Amino acid sequence: MVTINAHGLRKAYGSNVALAGVDLRVEEGRIVGLIGPNGAGKSTALQAMLGLVPYEGDLKVLGRDPWTNRDALMAEVCFIADVAILPRWMKVRDAVDYVAGVHPRFDRAKAEGFLARTTIKRTSKVRELSKGMVAQLHLALVMAIDAKLLVLDEPTLGLDLLYRKSFYDSLLNDYFDHSRTIIVSTHQVEEIQHILTDVVFIDRGRIALNVSMEDFEARYCEVMVAPDHLDAARAMKPIQERQLFGRSILLFDNADRTRLAALGEVRTPSLADLFVAMMSDTQGAA
Repeated sequence: MVTINAHGLRKAYGSNVALAGVDLRVEEGRIVGLIGPNGAGKSTALQAMLGLVPYEGDLKVLGRDPWTNRDALMAEVCFIADVAILPRWMKVRDAVDYVAGVHPRFDRAKAEGFLARTTIKRTSKVRELSKGMVAQLHLALVMAIDAKLLVLDEPTLGLDLLYRKSFYDSLLNDYFDHSRTIIVSTHQVEEIQHILTDVVFIDRGRIALNVSMEDFEARYCEVMVAPDHLDAARAMKPIQERQLFGRSILLFDNADRTRLAALGEVRTPSLADLFVAMMSDTQGAA
């Protein structure tokens, strides 16, 4: 089943084009990282998928048009943005009561079970909780909903490393079951690489890269090259070269790994390194 199917998706705010003809297909049961610099169109794309903004082109989410059939769609979709969107005056127990009253797929017992693993008091108000606790509360509410699609837009913004790791560990261990689909937009690329099945780079409203993690690992490699092999490595046309501790690291796309192995240590680059290389190239071209 296809969870998201976009063709020619376009959105402009006056003369500012946020999405410039995006084509994107996301299958059921995938965890997709949507990565891009500020102003690249990430949030606009997510807002279109959630039916929050009108758009041009064709877009179906769980088989529905998000703009014209949003009410039905929202029964099967959950969304987490910056955790500060939870009302600060609301008590924890009231938040659970509220979601139980408005969402037909909410499982109160499951939410209480998630909260039982935290130090959050049911009588506390949201404004009395730390940012990390609010993230735990938000995730507990969402994980208790039997949704087919979870959209995360910078869900751990402002949280420390321990809470960020706990957030993503809970997401994998307690929520993802290979039938749900998760879309994650974040600047913290290194922290989500291990949970992704697919990655999408977006820049200036266009898709710059769309690959599965299996294809990413097979397609891209980087080599730490000794000075006497540098000319030979450069002749193989790397997409980026950088310096680290006096050694040259060259990044390649679909290069012969056997030849590269004779020039230095071959390894798979991080998503962050590939992102920097691709965005530096497009920024320079612009």
